[in-house]
Amino acid sequence: MKFMKLAAAAASTIAIVGASAAVAQTTNLRIQTHYAPETVSGQLAQQYIDDIVEMSNGEIQVEMFYSSSVVKSVETFDAAATGILDCDMTGGGYQTGKNPAFQFVADIMGGYDTPYQQLSWLYFGGGREAAAPLYNKYGMELIGWWVYGQESFASSKP
Repeated sequence: MKFMKLAAAAASTIAIVGASAAVAQTTNLRIQTHYAPETVSGQLAQQYIDDIVEMSNGEIQVEMFYSSSVVKSVETFDAAATGILDCDMTGGGYQTGKNPAFQFVADIMGGYDTPYQQLSWLYFGGGREAAAPLYNKYGMELIGWWVYGQESFASSKP
């Protein structure tokens, strides 16, 4: 009987250790942004990457590429969609040739007074749901926005 309890305890320990090892696997992501590393936006991107690594206890590692290091900035989305990269950290405006609606997940267009309004629309006002078909068509998922301030609204019509 003592042997059975010991065997059961050993089996439980092995199962727990095995489960812990499975959880501790590292995920490696290759991300490209159009920002240069020495710009304020590039430095903030690096801080974001550092935060990901720290908050995941190192379980997520990120190899960051800046300023068209792997592919031209306008090709980053396609590179992520085809597996050359794992993530595209540029702007939706680069994809307006695929679908003009990408403009509305690109620049803020001066339509929001604060970044909180933009993020509220994305997360609580149906923005992610509206954008999902644009990205999903290419096997991509919109995770969130880089909120940096107001920009222009591009159009070929006045």
